[in-house]
Amino acid sequence: MKLYSTNNRQLNVAFPEAVFNSMPQDKGLYMPETIPVLDPEFINNISDYTLPEIAFKVASALLGDAIPAADLKLLVEDAINFDAPARRLDKNTYVLELFHGPSLAFKDFGARFMSRVMSYFLKEDEKLLDVLVATSGDTGGAVALGFLGVPNTRVTILYPTGKVSNIQELQLCTNGQNIHAIEVNGTFDDCQQLVKQAFADDELNEKRRLTSANSINISRLIPQTFYYFYAYAQMVKQGKKEVVFAVPSGNFGNLAAGLLAYKMGLPVKQFIAATNANDTVPRYLQTGVYETRASIQTYANAMDVGTPSNWVRIMDLFNQDRAAITQLVKGYTYNDEETLQAIEAIYKKYNYVACPHTAIAWLALQAYTAAQPEDDFAGVFLSTAHPCKFPSVFPLEIAAEIEIPEQVEELTSRVKMAIAMDADFDAFKAYLLKLI
Repeated sequence: MKLYSTNNRQLNVAFPEAVFNSMPQDKGLYMPETIPVLDPEFINNISDYTLPEIAFKVASALLGDAIPAADLKLLVEDAINFDAPARRLDKNTYVLELFHGPSLAFKDFGARFMSRVMSYFLKEDEKLLDVLVATSGDTGGAVALGFLGVPNTRVTILYPTGKVSNIQELQLCTNGQNIHAIEVNGTFDDCQQLVKQAFADDELNEKRRLTSANSINISRLIPQTFYYFYAYAQMVKQGKKEVVFAVPSGNFGNLAAGLLAYKMGLPVKQFIAATNANDTVPRYLQTGVYETRASIQTYANAMDVGTPSNWVRIMDLFNQDRAAITQLVKGYTYNDEETLQAIEAIYKKYNYVACPHTAIAWLALQAYTAAQPEDDFAGVFLSTAHPCKFPSVFPLEIAAEIEIPEQVEELTSRVKMAIAMDADFDAFKAYLLKLI
């Protein structure tokens, strides 16, 4: 597998280099040199396959000979050892539950796959790998659990103070061992910028072997394609062959993965990019003007991103052709009041508890469906996190219906371990250089 930088198609690297270096020195993002189209026979019979079998098929096509087939099969089966069921809510509406992994968020797909890929390629005599990750909510916990105890790795997670839920914070800063947490006085965008600056700093890269666990890392993006194919397989079993995906979107890795799956041959009628008040992409889709803004804090905190990194990948997938993108992707944006109303509406209509991100995706799907002359398609909205992560958002009646998983109850007895820091690169750099 060869990859290029979105800023320079002539800059070609092998898969291991893209995994460990995360971001090219020209500050682009890595993309596959060629995107394989899966065998139509596989797509036509996809309902016969399990999630791990689908994941192996997709990963094999993308990675080529980067990892021998037998090793890749074991890696995939170890990483993707939980389900992603599509629950039917009514005749044509389904919710794809992506929170059945250990950190209770869809980020488990990417984090577990990536940690195992890195562990596979790491050699015992190589320099310690410093994994940097900025999180607006769920990424941190997934990465922490994915890398906890992985030999020859050290993880540093940056998160914005006061802008993640209590459970999310406990998941990323109570692990110890090789997991470190920094509580940044700022926004997610500030955290993300600190990570990007670290990768561009010559001294840091000379003295530390840096890589990223954010969705800028291609090994995070690849496994997110798996659940789109699996969701389609479940729809085929339901007799549905036209599918619309509503995707809650923040840094846009989730949607980028869906569009990559589409390019690989997954039949999709429409993608819906659903955002909170951080509406950079919906505004672009409507006006053609791409204008980033400072991120706004919302109830859907994992989507509080004003400068979504992965949008450049989506533009690259479509050769910068906005017309092609707007034909396949529709954008919708909702504020906190609408999000709360949606949570109550979903509960009242389906007796289903949806997290704020999931509720926004449902709202966007409803808006899209209402505008269609016919609705003979499966509308699948992605549920990206377990509702227990956001207890303060729900009315008491709904909160009482949330089942608290054992791993969450255990978290509350742990001690928080995090270093407070301003959004200052010199301070962050000094911290990394002092790590032993």
